[in-house]
Amino acid sequence: PGMKISVLSKKLWCVHKQLILVLTPLVFLPLLFTLPEKVRKCLYVVVLMAMFWCTEALPLAVTAMLPVCLFPTLGILPAKKICPQYFIETNFLFLSGLVLASSIEEWGLHRRIALKVLSIVGVKPAWLILGMMLTSSFLSMWLSNTATTAMMLPIANAILESLHFTALMSLINNCTNMTEVPYTPPDRRNVDRSTCSRIAKTNYNIRKVLSEESRAEAQYQLKVWKGFLICIPYAASIGGTATLTGTAPNLILIGQLKSYFPDCDLINFGSWFAFAFPLMLLFLFLGWLWIAFLYGGLNTRLCFTKQDRRTQAEARAKALIKEDYRKLGPINFAEGAISFFFVLFAILLFTRDPKFVTGWSVFFKKGYVSDAVTGVIIVSILFFFPSQKPSLRWWSDPQALNTPYVPLLSWKKAQESVPWNIIMLLGGGFAMAKACEESGLASWMGGHLQPLAQVPPAAAVMLITAFLACFTEFASNTATIIIFLPVIAELAINVSVNPLYFMIPATVGCSYAFMLPVSTPPNSIAFASGHLMVKDMVKTGVVMNILGILSVTLAMNTWGIAMFNLNTYPEWAVPFNKSALVTNAHLSVAQSLNATL
Repeated sequence: PGMKISVLSKKLWCVHKQLILVLTPLVFLPLLFTLPEKVRKCLYVVVLMAMFWCTEALPLAVTAMLPVCLFPTLGILPAKKICPQYFIETNFLFLSGLVLASSIEEWGLHRRIALKVLSIVGVKPAWLILGMMLTSSFLSMWLSNTATTAMMLPIANAILESLHFTALMSLINNCTNMTEVPYTPPDRRNVDRSTCSRIAKTNYNIRKVLSEESRAEAQYQLKVWKGFLICIPYAASIGGTATLTGTAPNLILIGQLKSYFPDCDLINFGSWFAFAFPLMLLFLFLGWLWIAFLYGGLNTRLCFTKQDRRTQAEARAKALIKEDYRKLGPINFAEGAISFFFVLFAILLFTRDPKFVTGWSVFFKKGYVSDAVTGVIIVSILFFFPSQKPSLRWWSDPQALNTPYVPLLSWKKAQESVPWNIIMLLGGGFAMAKACEESGLASWMGGHLQPLAQVPPAAAVMLITAFLACFTEFASNTATIIIFLPVIAELAINVSVNPLYFMIPATVGCSYAFMLPVSTPPNSIAFASGHLMVKDMVKTGVVMNILGILSVTLAMNTWGIAMFNLNTYPEWAVPFNKSALVTNAHLSVAQSLNATL
């Protein structure tokens, strides 16, 4: 019987995704017969999509397209209202960030930045971990977290191999030099028995010392190696939160804000960066302290130089970094041009409407120019700006090579680099949010969360961040925020708290998935190297999650309150709130009538 159960369980696992696809609609069918018509239909679709996203029974992008099929056919929303949600202006901002990132990768600028930072911070393990984290977080502000991790891991491996190979060679040399007799096989014909005995004993001591020291050194090396591997995906996830284009949940937030609260204009690229960048630095520093402490990097060697085999290994690693940077050669015209447009992209986004000073958007009609417009203008230039330095002499020189004109970026390269599945996922999230709003599902959910009004708002922020940080360990961070952000917005309205006070920490918390290899693609890439174990990620990730929750709570209750005026209930949320109050008033009247009867 045990054998039969084992075989059956294996067969069921082989078709588990198909079973989920068939059984989930049947299991949740009772939802269609319990609530008001539009609410129950919308809830049914949301639950199906949440199940398919969490189990990945269908590819995430395919599940994101289900609103186009289900909302019109179930009579929730017409197709002409659903389809435009798949490419709203937020998606254009995301697309422009991805295209710029592909041009940076095309010309190798990201590798130059990484090697330069590492050469500055030094090669002692703790400083190297800090350098890796700073570089990964900076790159992931502009590139995708996955691309950043995939690029940084080979650099980390090359440095580690250099450190550890030299350390092992030095260890063998030191152990050999400690002995009285050179480590050579004895010629037994020319020595007496006592000499043979002494040589044998010495050789045994060599092996014993080498074995003990090499074991200790190997354990230390493995710890450092794990620290290097684990810090890169963690820093990429943290860095992605600092810019609106850094990770998908940030864009989901701004898209849903525009859908729910059209009059809310507090969140844009500049204001988000002003809030999230200090938070990123704070969390990055705390994370570095924890990882460096856990993996053997925090000790007196950070401040004092000690001449030993590790010092020699560090010198070799530093030479390797300098050699790799030297091989890149001087910055060429294409790298310089990409750097210029990259800086221009950032400056224009920051200064469009930074809120604390007047931005350049005042030169245009109010409300016409958004961050998406800025992004598309910059990336459009990349497709025709030359990658070689233009020269007037070329026109008059018959001997000059007539090579084809090459722009900084080709559409073919951009098309290959852009993860279109993520764009579909964003669109699916916006479509779901639109349906939740118009069907009344969001209001219904918010009403059922009324008991949470008793929880102090500051404690609620911590609870929301902790819940989503845990939930996103098992589900896509984009899917998680799509599912929960409408509910959190309604919760804030029902307890008369500024919606941003709950929505911002929820969004940031979704990126704090550190505990499992399957939590994020960067975690999976680092885990696939073969040097990390699940227990390593859990042990490190639990404390990282706690540090992240505390950092977000601190940020929201200090500079977040000052920046977004979170102490007051905003006017842009009042119309939405009035409808909720009217609904609650109707319910109260109905309840009092029932009591009277």
